[in-house]
Amino acid sequence: MSDEDDRATTHLRASDSGVTAGAGTVHLVLGYDASPASQNALTVAADLARRLQAQLHVVHAIAMTDYPIDPDEADWEEKGSLALAAEREAIEVALQFHSTGWTYHEWRGDPAQLLCQLADAREAIMVIVGIHHGGRGAGLHRLMTGSVSRRLTEQAHCPVLVVPFREHR
Repeated sequence: MSDEDDRATTHLRASDSGVTAGAGTVHLVLGYDASPASQNALTVAADLARRLQAQLHVVHAIAMTDYPIDPDEADWEEKGSLALAAEREAIEVALQFHSTGWTYHEWRGDPAQLLCQLADAREAIMVIVGIHHGGRGAGLHRLMTGSVSRRLTEQAHCPVLVVPFREHR
């Protein structure tokens, strides 16, 4: 998580009760990748953060899937930057009424490692991720990239909440 790779956007808001971030603040860390499973996990994490009066830290590990398929396209980098900006904007819209404070971070690197590092740095009480059951390409994707949720349960120093998502048929 070097400074040059960290494109963190921080949104800290005081809660309605007047409690602000500081000593004794509860922190939750959410892994997010714009998939329907992650969007579902975001809803669960935001609700949990509200109930616990916790700060929510949303982490996106930048991957090749954030960019167009053909890296030889003249505007490949620009399209990737636009996709990342759209993702940040979607998070801002989803959390616009979240009153206990939240941050958004984009980093390059292994998602499980990045989530564990931020959870440790914030002394988070929990890491939250979504998991997609089934669907086209899910098995192939896990085979190629490994399961982030599985690695988190092995590496994290705090509990990991895995939020299931099943597409409606």
